[in-house]
Amino acid sequence: MSTPTTTPTPAPRPLWQRAGLTIGGFVAVLYVIEAIDTVTRTSLDTWGIQPLTTDGLWGIAFAPMLHFGWGHLLANTLPLLVLGYLVLLSGIGRGLAATGIVWVIGGLGTWLTGGHALHAGASILIFGWLTYLLVRGIFTRHFGQILIGVIVLFFYGSMLWGVLPGRYGISWQGHLFGAIGGVVAAWVLARPSRPALRHSSVSDVT
Repeated sequence: MSTPTTTPTPAPRPLWQRAGLTIGGFVAVLYVIEAIDTVTRTSLDTWGIQPLTTDGLWGIAFAPMLHFGWGHLLANTLPLLVLGYLVLLSGIGRGLAATGIVWVIGGLGTWLTGGHALHAGASILIFGWLTYLLVRGIFTRHFGQILIGVIVLFFYGSMLWGVLPGRYGISWQGHLFGAIGGVVAAWVLARPSRPALRHSSVSDVT
């Protein structure tokens, strides 16, 4: 009697690989979208956030994936890759949840306060990821995350000036509300760990 053979289950990719593939795939999609916009001349940018208009609400979903030309996208590429990768290293599910919170709060805040301009660009996510990385360690009281926040502050902290009204044509509203979304995401996603921390503290004492 022959013994049935079983195909070994492939080991899952390590987190650092999955994080790299996820953020790399997202940025690749942004380049494909910009290429389609360039080749077809369909003005996809009009799907950005048009504040206080009903049609402009769709921009909350689409604006972070749209850019006003290749220069705009290229300027966003490196911070997208670096900050997005660091966010996803805390866990793909947690990183995507943080991104979703930033996406909605950043987009909705821009829609409410953005004036008469058309807003688009992944800087909503960049500023949200930046503040998420800066403050999450404070909420979780995790030394490693605090250290990452300090390193991120050193390299990217000057970007925070972008939340203030400044140069014409720059969506400081998107920056500001993306940053607010990052703080909210860090607070919300840290909450499940707080009871565990308190329980561990009590157990250690007793």
